[in-house]
Amino acid sequence: MTLTELNTLSAEDAFSWFEQCCAAKAWVYQMVKARPYSDLDTLVSQAKDAWAKCGNDDYLEAFTAHPMIGDVDSLRKKFANTKAIAAGEQSGTASASEAVLHQLKEANHAYLDKHGFIFIICATGLSAQTMLEALQKRLPNTKKQEISNAAAQQIKITLLRINKALN
Repeated sequence: MTLTELNTLSAEDAFSWFEQCCAAKAWVYQMVKARPYSDLDTLVSQAKDAWAKCGNDDYLEAFTAHPMIGDVDSLRKKFANTKAIAAGEQSGTASASEAVLHQLKEANHAYLDKHGFIFIICATGLSAQTMLEALQKRLPNTKKQEISNAAAQQIKITLLRINKALN
């Protein structure tokens, strides 16, 4: 999709396009409404501004669109509309040992039980071991700290997806 094509999509199609980048509807509505974008920098700036205007409920809504790190079945089933654009985001788990994958699974469930949402990290380029270490480091944090941390990771993911989806 080119920027010109994105600018000329119907509102419904633009909504679907932005939703594949981030599932928070408040963010998506802001992105659709702000069109047309003159260039990629303007779009990226708007994406950051729109995310900054979102609140905890919006962040949590965005987090629900992510599969649990290392959960391949979840990755296949959840939010099929992000399949193409999210491909490779968790590729670091593909070469992980069974022990690391098992630790990731256990730590992910502990995180979910404690914070009420899954662990969010911009996983692109990270090994499973690195993700596990980050998860273990963040697990003791408060829910408030983790919503903030996860929101910061979410905008990184969103921007990567925007750049990946535009050509």
